[in-house]
Amino acid sequence: MVNLAKITETIPVPEDVTVTVEDNEVTVKGKSGELKRKFNHEKITIDQKENEVIVNVLFPNKKEKAMIGTITSHIKNMIFGIEKGFTYKMKVVYAHFPMTIKVKGKIVTIENFLGERHPRTAKIMGDAKVNVKGEDVTITGVNKEDVGQTMANIEQATKVKRRDPRIFQDGIYLVDKQQNE
Repeated sequence: MVNLAKITETIPVPEDVTVTVEDNEVTVKGKSGELKRKFNHEKITIDQKENEVIVNVLFPNKKEKAMIGTITSHIKNMIFGIEKGFTYKMKVVYAHFPMTIKVKGKIVTIENFLGERHPRTAKIMGDAKVNVKGEDVTITGVNKEDVGQTMANIEQATKVKRRDPRIFQDGIYLVDKQQNE
């Protein structure tokens, strides 16, 4: 019989990663760096015992049951990111006007998109790193959300407007998401 009065999720912590929990703020440290995240939910508590993190809620309703899974996934992604990292690969696609992509600080500049005179820009989020090599753009980092948002910013910067997207297929598109091994 399932106990509906309490739901508990347990997340194992690898040996080379250190997780500390203080007032529902989770800090994950490892060889790749450190990630912090505060989880503000009144009924959900996050505890730590030896080499595992425990997320639980007493007398949950439907939304709190869903939130347990969300918080658990966020913590797993933090641990995985610190341990191994995330890599997204994008491809530059153009038909007539070759694009030039440059990274300067926290900004990606896309020049000559569809022959436009003014460059388009995309913001690099957090500690994500963008590497441009020919027609391949690689985004790496330890925070999955920063890597994903940086990829989305680059893709949105080259969105074709006021033209038929079946004909004008120019842009920078995601081709591969990798969780580094």
